[in-house]
Amino acid sequence: MKNIKKYVEENKDRLLSELIDLLKIPSISADSNYKDSMIKTAEAVKKNLLEAGCNSAEICETPGHPVVYGEKIIDKNLPTVLVYGHYDVQPPDPLDLWNSPPFEPVIKETEIHPEGAIYARGACDDKGQMFMHVKALEYMTKNNELPCNVKFMIEGEEEVGSEHLGWFIENNKEKLANDVILISDTGMIAKDTPSITTGLRGLSYVEVEVTGPNRDLHSGLYGGAVANPINILSKMIASLTDENNHITIPGFYDKVEELSKEERAKMAEAPYDEEAYKKKIDIDDVYGEAGYSTLERASIRPTLDVNGMWGGYIGEGAKTVLPSKAYAKISMRLVPNQDWKEITQLFKKHFESIAPEAVTVEVKPHHGGQGYVTPIDNIGYQAASKAYEASFGKTPIPQRSGGSIPIVSLFEKELKSKIILMGFGFDTDAIHSPNEHFGVWNYLKGIETIPWFYKYFTEMSQE
Repeated sequence: MKNIKKYVEENKDRLLSELIDLLKIPSISADSNYKDSMIKTAEAVKKNLLEAGCNSAEICETPGHPVVYGEKIIDKNLPTVLVYGHYDVQPPDPLDLWNSPPFEPVIKETEIHPEGAIYARGACDDKGQMFMHVKALEYMTKNNELPCNVKFMIEGEEEVGSEHLGWFIENNKEKLANDVILISDTGMIAKDTPSITTGLRGLSYVEVEVTGPNRDLHSGLYGGAVANPINILSKMIASLTDENNHITIPGFYDKVEELSKEERAKMAEAPYDEEAYKKKIDIDDVYGEAGYSTLERASIRPTLDVNGMWGGYIGEGAKTVLPSKAYAKISMRLVPNQDWKEITQLFKKHFESIAPEAVTVEVKPHHGGQGYVTPIDNIGYQAASKAYEASFGKTPIPQRSGGSIPIVSLFEKELKSKIILMGFGFDTDAIHSPNEHFGVWNYLKGIETIPWFYKYFTEMSQE
């Protein structure tokens, strides 16, 4: 593996160009208008897997968007690594907040990324990070350094809840059999502070609809006498947290995992500058649940957030209307032991119960997933730690993430394997936001680090 750094440097321009070609395709899974682009992206991923050295690759149909599967089997007696990633991306809206078109990738230097960062939707989440694994395989096969078997499962529905991936796994367990699952869809602390994500929060996502009168009304003739659904919805949402930002849904915290003082102290050892944190997102102060630090609020505590709210007239000028309906999309990030389906039902029961008789309420569950924790004493984590040490010259810090990859807990349940989360993004990469980007250094460093994981995992598996 000692030639990997040289290989990456010598092929830098091509490695970047090939990623940029993939980023140009608008693979937006949430919008049916982009179905053709989804298929085009899947075909591009398949092509790249074959060119990187897979013995075979195929586009596997599902009831939704297809899964791309590829494999390089060198010896069935050797360990097998299953790489998971996704080729779909978030919608780029609002477009007017992008400094460059979201599907016309550009490389720009920044204070954090003096080597440049690739600006495009999907640059970090997850095309750039998924593509690191394809290029790591390319290096290992071209230099005859692949020490074990590798399989790829690259899906097209992660950004819409991986609705059909469970179906795919159920029908392909033998094909997907592995000894460890490797994912790069998370981040690390900083260039000089490598970290490995050991925990993910779960997710419950719902949409609520509040209905008042049977049509929009004149706010002068009816205002004050008829319930305004937007006003009611605002009050209902406001009541979901108390003065300490504690969620008020009965039973919500019953199964929340409370970390020990020792574990919280270990988390606090990670480098953190609260003033820098506030500055990078341009806020005057942090805000959250009383009794917990900013890092704890964003990783080991559950949350409830309104992701969108609408109703009535929002066009130019004025229209004095009392709306018939109001809507909101609400997500709850959950911690280990909280079951997302149970939390969704607790939310539904409570939200319907607090509605006044003047309106009707409908709660529509969208999608969700369980939280996940990787134990640091398994050989997968230890191999990843040694890989970072070889590449960075430092032992990585185990770190829990505030984000969710809902399908991860299903992987362990159905495929009986541990999941290792080797992410190379930064929390400043604006994933899901305008101006998403991924550092050139981060992308190349990922390609350089991943082959070491294969080496150490194979060695440790055979001890």
